[in-house]
Amino acid sequence: MKTQVKALVVGGGAVGVSVAYHLARAGWSDVMLIERDELTSGSTWHAAGLLPYFNMSYATTWIHDYSIKFYKTLEEETGLNAGFYVVGNLRMAQSKARMDEYMLYAATAETVDVPFEWMTPAQIRDRFPLVRTEDLEGAIFHPTDGYINPADVTMAMAKGARQRGVTIERKWQVDGYEWAGDHWKVTLTKMTERGGNLLPSEERVVIEAEHVVTATGNHVQKTAKLLGLRLPAIPVEHQYIVTEPDPALVEWRKSNDQHPVLRDADAKWYVREERGGWILGPYERNAPARFEYGVPDSFRADLFPLDLERIEEEYMSFIHRIPSSEEVGLKDDFNGPIVYTPDGNPLIGPAPGLRNMWLAEGFSFGITAAGGTGHYLAQMMVEGEAEIDMASVDPKRFGPWMTTEYAARKDEEAYEHVFILHHPDEERPACRPLKTAPCYDRVKARGAQFGCVNGWERPNYYGPVDAPEDFDHEARSFRRGEWWQYAEAEARAIRETAGLIDATAFAKHILKGPGATAFLDWFTCNRLPKVGRINLTYALTEAGTTRTEYTIVRLAEDQYYLVSAGGWQAYDEDFLAKAMVDKASEFGPMVLEDVTAKHGVFALAGPRSRDILGTLIRDADPATALSNKRFPWLSARQIELMMCPVNAIRVAYTGELGWELHHPMEMQNYLFDRLMEAGEPHGLKLVGARAQNWLRQEKSYRAFGTELGRDATPLESGLDRFVDLSKEFHGKAAMQAKGVRTRCVTLLIDGPADADPWGREALYEDGVKVGRLTSGGYSVAFGKSIGMGYVRPDLAVTGKTLKVRMFKEMWDAEIVEDSPYDPSNATIRMDG
Repeated sequence: MKTQVKALVVGGGAVGVSVAYHLARAGWSDVMLIERDELTSGSTWHAAGLLPYFNMSYATTWIHDYSIKFYKTLEEETGLNAGFYVVGNLRMAQSKARMDEYMLYAATAETVDVPFEWMTPAQIRDRFPLVRTEDLEGAIFHPTDGYINPADVTMAMAKGARQRGVTIERKWQVDGYEWAGDHWKVTLTKMTERGGNLLPSEERVVIEAEHVVTATGNHVQKTAKLLGLRLPAIPVEHQYIVTEPDPALVEWRKSNDQHPVLRDADAKWYVREERGGWILGPYERNAPARFEYGVPDSFRADLFPLDLERIEEEYMSFIHRIPSSEEVGLKDDFNGPIVYTPDGNPLIGPAPGLRNMWLAEGFSFGITAAGGTGHYLAQMMVEGEAEIDMASVDPKRFGPWMTTEYAARKDEEAYEHVFILHHPDEERPACRPLKTAPCYDRVKARGAQFGCVNGWERPNYYGPVDAPEDFDHEARSFRRGEWWQYAEAEARAIRETAGLIDATAFAKHILKGPGATAFLDWFTCNRLPKVGRINLTYALTEAGTTRTEYTIVRLAEDQYYLVSAGGWQAYDEDFLAKAMVDKASEFGPMVLEDVTAKHGVFALAGPRSRDILGTLIRDADPATALSNKRFPWLSARQIELMMCPVNAIRVAYTGELGWELHHPMEMQNYLFDRLMEAGEPHGLKLVGARAQNWLRQEKSYRAFGTELGRDATPLESGLDRFVDLSKEFHGKAAMQAKGVRTRCVTLLIDGPADADPWGREALYEDGVKVGRLTSGGYSVAFGKSIGMGYVRPDLAVTGKTLKVRMFKEMWDAEIVEDSPYDPSNATIRMDG
């Protein structure tokens, strides 16, 4: 057995085997995979093998697309049939809302060139007469996917991996990881069969590996403990049943190919053909999380006791949808663990705080994602970055504050929501509220309706406090929901009077020390601000794409206050902290402190914002304290608002005259009350995140996670003015070598009267796809829909009209100049 390798992959399910295969395919010749039992002995063996394209995430759609195409090539390469049955996937809808969901999904699918067809109930009945259709609205049909034998595809990938030089060792369990400064020492224990159990022996070995990838499936909590991490991936029970042959299906098959995989999303189940019968897999309510603290040693390729009462409703709806199944008996049944995460997406990428430790964990659709995960993770490891932005599946999108209890309850919720309508404006309720700013009760009493950002409760909009009986705060929609009218009024208030936004969820760090200035100058692409000034800047990946956006406030010569997106607190901190360690010897000592929970933030913006602050500020000359001369745009000052000390920053994400008021968290309620009192005579209105999102698009302000990510450089994002090419910075050469492959633009859209784009739609010219939206919403300044996105560079011309598809229809989308609202920034610079 080898004891030194380039990469060690831990876990022999479909995901781990795919990672090993793709690392070898990418050119790493010294790769080893270890499995504590037999290949496929985890969740892979009892998976139903479905390969659904359907996913609302852009990155995950790419991952699934790669898998489906890759699996079709394995037999030619390895000689092993992967058991792929390309029967198609028919996803049915019982309601117009469900069809709206499919149309929004189709917008994402189009951006990845995923083929699909629309079907009416009559077309479903004609093509698949076993399906009852009178209560359906329609369906979306994917002709190129289907189902696969999980064991067969895993063994085919294993053979391909071995052919490329990968060593696969079975019956070895990891019992320890130790970082030795430039490589990992991984302690393995030989596992032996005794009385039907798999037990550790006395045999030990230590493997030295430059890189380690964990793909440990149900054992992820043990992996987390060995690595000293908190990973919110926990198995949830998933049941499915297999019926005896259905005579009607057997008869139909005499003159037809296999039936497609069927999904009745409103009934919360999938069903596929199996040896003349059916496999029914429901996603019911109240499925429990299991193994929260680790898998028992006695659990191997085992199952849980059935709870058929829990899936009775889904079973009866299956009989309703396929009436011929009513007289068919049950042949077999399964209840096994499937790992989930709080948002349903896997954890793929570098482990937080660790070097050369890569995670491939938390796969609820592991067979579908295995191929693409191996491909894109190998790109990250070998080339430094994947060709698509993997931030939405990065393990660090979940902060270390998550406990086991939180993860278990949110993972149960994610399981339950597999077939619940995936509204873009949905807010799932489990485990909330948890992290609240002090002003939470005050804004809630004023009608705040909250979203959740990194655990923080953040107002999305402010609805009526005394809502009429027919008003539903929980109503969601794929079009303009109940909240739209309130967000529109909030956005208009900021443009016309003033608005106050709770921005406490911002991530906030202080970087200081003798090496801080030289390091930050190298770490970011823009010039550093002078003391008392601020700058917007970006940290790049090794590939020259955008990794993090920071607002930098220079507090002193060697002290900086860094503000970044609230949803990416751990993600940003990990990247920054690792770079600091790498460069400490070059630039000198420095210290990083996370002060997110110490400072609350209110964003006050609008033409009357100076008047409001002017009544509160305590200064020797209050009349001039907020003037352009004493407090210019893009500067920061320590001010006093009555009894509250405030680090005030003259900047506004909404594009109006405004300030961010960073204040001691313990004084937040005091400051809130004073601002509301001072603002009342000036028409101050509380404003939520949705209106803010619309307003920032009117200014063409890019947002991290939408316009900004690891698949585009700052130059491609149109951020040239924030890139100082006269200096050297991390990622500069790679950024310049890439050139400009695409361009970020802002578009005004003449869309449907009852809907705005969500930022997932494809853009077309003369029927040819030329780009995609990354953000969308409504513009109060222009009275129409607005969006931002990426197009071919030759099309990024002001006045160019493209088409955007929304709800199957094509709508005009005109590219406008950057910052179509107030392009000269006159309102932001307004003097007083």
